[in-house]
Amino acid sequence: MQKTTEQIPNHPAKPKGQRPEDERLGIIGNFTYGLQHVLTMYGGIIAVPLIVGQAAGVSPGDIGLLIAACLFMAGLATLLQTLGLPFFGAQLPLVQGVSFASVATILAIVGTSGGGAKSLEVIFGAVMVSSLIGLVITPFFSRIIHFFPPVVTGTVITVIGLTLMPVTANWAMGGNAKAPNYGSVANIGLAAATLLVVLILSKVKSATISRLSILLAIVIGTIIAVIAGMTDFSKVGKGAIVGFPVPFHFGLPKFEIAAIISMFIVVLVIMVETSADVLAIGEIVDTPVDSRRLGDGLRADMISSAVSPIFGSFTQSAFAQNVGLVAVTKVKSRFVVAAGGGILVVLGLLPVLGRVVAAIPLPVLGGAGIVLFGSVTASGIRTLARVEYENNMNLVVVATSIAFGMIPIAKPDFYEHFPKWFATIFHSGISSAAVMAILLNILFNRIQAGNTEGQSVFAAGTTPRSLTPDDLQPLNHGDHYLDGVLYDADGNEVPIAGQEPGGRRSPQANGGPTDDNTPTPGGRKSVSGH
Repeated sequence: MQKTTEQIPNHPAKPKGQRPEDERLGIIGNFTYGLQHVLTMYGGIIAVPLIVGQAAGVSPGDIGLLIAACLFMAGLATLLQTLGLPFFGAQLPLVQGVSFASVATILAIVGTSGGGAKSLEVIFGAVMVSSLIGLVITPFFSRIIHFFPPVVTGTVITVIGLTLMPVTANWAMGGNAKAPNYGSVANIGLAAATLLVVLILSKVKSATISRLSILLAIVIGTIIAVIAGMTDFSKVGKGAIVGFPVPFHFGLPKFEIAAIISMFIVVLVIMVETSADVLAIGEIVDTPVDSRRLGDGLRADMISSAVSPIFGSFTQSAFAQNVGLVAVTKVKSRFVVAAGGGILVVLGLLPVLGRVVAAIPLPVLGGAGIVLFGSVTASGIRTLARVEYENNMNLVVVATSIAFGMIPIAKPDFYEHFPKWFATIFHSGISSAAVMAILLNILFNRIQAGNTEGQSVFAAGTTPRSLTPDDLQPLNHGDHYLDGVLYDADGNEVPIAGQEPGGRRSPQANGGPTDDNTPTPGGRKSVSGH
């Protein structure tokens, strides 16, 4: 992982000792890269209020208010997470937004509460209470950071990227499975064109263009969609231009025990996922994340979730797709993401701007998402490359956890007949992998009793070649090995027992005649010895 951050043109170098996330790119840089973050997560953040509003049967106008509230609260939560207050905010480039992990439980509450605005009151009450409980137990979560070594974080980061693949595939196909053009060649072709633009711009030598490849590709992809008649901006001018989320517009929250318990399970899942995202962004930014910083991040998550229902929003969490954007662009500044948070607040106050962004075709976002989400997986693999796999059980930890995390992705109805609380936790591939990786790491790496002292059957299949000090003792300074022959510093061949001059093995060493045409080991190796 790079230790330095590539500078944009005319941007001064970082002061010595400055944290990567504290880099300042100026107003223009912050706004431009911040907008890129907003466009990346916009489709995900409006999906939850759309789904919930339609399920509850509220009016289109009220659905618009839900969307505005979610944008507004996402902006405030992002500002808190990135800029921070005492005890709140990890001060890392993390974009906050409505957690999709809560959708299934919210829909279940809608079904048991009769639907309509009344069911939203029960949902908001459950979100508030469960988030406050999460805030209380945050100190416990923040102290378990030592249970997240690279074998755990690498596994979870990898699964975060893999679980996002169905999201980008759905976007590329059009986003609405009931639409007649869902999965059409035109939709997938538009996604492919956007991906191609990302790849071309990423190869441009200009650092600024390369960093903005995602944003520029989204703009170019949208222009292509306009030319092809695949998007419609006619609705941008319809509706209010300015609007402030009205507190308790849908009524005062109602507190029902069953709804609170089921939502608290979701909050636990969100805390696990946010912990993974905080640690993941720490790896990508190359900055230390200790238990205090993790706790500050979780507290920001929980207090934002507790306040969200006041304005008509839901549980907040870090967005994994924006973790991928940081990895792709290598723009590590938290002030860039804070600028994105400011844009989200404005979008929440200016519904007309939200309608402009909403007009961007989902296939365009799907094409960009292939690179974004794939980069999250690549970051996890890079972390796993630092893990020691020899003579221990780390390989089985990684293999089992990734496979376990992929089950709900490969087979979404796998836990259909399990208790609802169990299905809520393990229906998320991220939380499934996190729980399994943590438990297996404790079982095999912290509880040593019963572990084999020799090579594990699950360890890597081959052992790298190695030399002992006794092997090196006869070598002199300047000896070097070339094309199967050992030479001294003057270029004279040094005899090797069992080997004829020129690097051929003797018949006695081979146990039979030697074929002069048989290739001998090659490769240049220089040796400096005693």
